[in-house]
Amino acid sequence: MTSTCFKKFQKLLTIQNVARSQNPSVPLVYSGVGVKKKLTAALCQVNVHLFVQCFTFIVIPFLLHIVVLLLQTSPLEAHLLDGLRLLSCMPPPVSSAVLLTKAAGGNEAAAIFNSALGSFLGVFITPALILATVGSTAHVPASAIFLQLSSTVVLPLILGQMLRAAYKRKLERNRIPFGAIGSIVLLVVIYTTFCDTFSHREIHVEEMSLVSVVMLVIVLQAGLMMLVFAVSKCSFLGLQPADTVALVFCCTHKSLTLGIPIIKIIFGGYDGLSVISIPLLVYHPVQILLGGLLVPTVKAWLITTERFRYMYPSRQRFAQFLQV
Repeated sequence: MTSTCFKKFQKLLTIQNVARSQNPSVPLVYSGVGVKKKLTAALCQVNVHLFVQCFTFIVIPFLLHIVVLLLQTSPLEAHLLDGLRLLSCMPPPVSSAVLLTKAAGGNEAAAIFNSALGSFLGVFITPALILATVGSTAHVPASAIFLQLSSTVVLPLILGQMLRAAYKRKLERNRIPFGAIGSIVLLVVIYTTFCDTFSHREIHVEEMSLVSVVMLVIVLQAGLMMLVFAVSKCSFLGLQPADTVALVFCCTHKSLTLGIPIIKIIFGGYDGLSVISIPLLVYHPVQILLGGLLVPTVKAWLITTERFRYMYPSRQRFAQFLQV
């Protein structure tokens, strides 16, 4: 009994050591191995992919840029405002949007595909957006950024896919809980990042500024989700209710696993590095908590919508119902 507990504790320490280095490779390898073949079925949903990627990398940066401009005269510290700009540039997460979409009964295949696609595009688009919005404080060659991000983001995903292809039968037979393992590692990454951020004595953030950022992030998250929900129900987009569920989560979530390494690479040595990371550190748990609270409501809406479509197959009447 004692030896078993010791082995479990030793494994936990190993996970904490990996996460303490804030290297996203481990959870990304698990994600790469855990992705299933059903991604190929989502390739044809071009309208869904365009919606997610455009909203993630165009609409959100534009909207948050306007919000930051409006807050220039507010008491919020400049570093926190820069952090909001950085937050808007982040790619979607690898797993949280997929898990919430699956829990709500949405289009899981589209969520998986767009999470993977957004994470890959983020390696190139996110640094470019950061340099364009907060470029005055980032002086790192683009080639160096690409090489470092490739070694910590792209290669682990490729490695995960290679491992899955090589050991497909063993993985399916043993049913290894990749999702649970990745979630544990990610939670430890969040914990250690919070500790690292607030352990620096030179950091001084006013309590009101911090509370204001937390409240602002909650409002922004809720507002973005409502915006996606309203727009995705427009009939001319040709989206199904299950697609709307996937869009609500995929379009509004931001990746901490990819975001922290990107920020560290671009702003390495910058005095305000820890402070500008605060909005992203706050946004990540908020999106999970808020998403988890909304899952029952979204699932009930989806069931009601699907039932109505079955009862009234007329496309015109169904479109009218979606607008309600």
